Amino acid sequence: MGEDKALKTFLGRPLIQRVIERLTHIADELILTPNRPGDYLFLHLRLMAAPKPGRGALGGLHTAIASASNPFVAVVACDMPFASAPFFDAATKLMVQEAVDVVIAKTEEGFEPIHAVYRRETCLPAIEAAIDADQWKVIAWFPQVKVRVLTPEEIKRYDPAGLAFWNVNTPEEFIEAEKIAQSYRLSHK
Repeated sequence: MGEDKALKTFLGRPLIQRVIERLTHIADELILTPNRPGDYLFLHLRLMAAPKPGRGALGGLHTAIASASNPFVAVVACDMPFASAPFFDAATKLMVQEAVDVVIAKTEEGFEPIHAVYRRETCLPAIEAAIDADQWKVIAWFPQVKVRVLTPEEIKRYDPAGLAFWNVNTPEEFIEAEKIAQSYRLSHK
């Protein structure tokens, strides 16, 4: 889009603030893993630069999980204006109930690894092994852990509007997302 999507104004404030506000009430800690941490100082949150830079989404996932102090780590991309707290709450409960290491949705676009929950203890070494083996795919390490894939019916239960996994990539999508968010706010007053 020619600019940092997370810092682009969304309904009057940076998009990253909207994402944070949607999830802060369910989080014990919030960690941001931006490419340019200095641009995010205004948020007054813990900022972590990638210890293994240049690894794309897998590197960002590694940074988030390695930096976390809690056993379960919910990861969400900064460009998902409808990130779902109910999804993360349910996914964390499933992780405990079913003793799995990853709870992830699989949509028509494929797995949604940047809106999923990870068990730090088992996922961190698997991700590090994938990075050491020069694997770049975000889910390359999944065969090393227990993965719980949510069915479309489960996803719909936690995301009835079907918007949680939508990341905005174009100016047109940004405008459309703002309209949806605005109409939702107005209809729930």
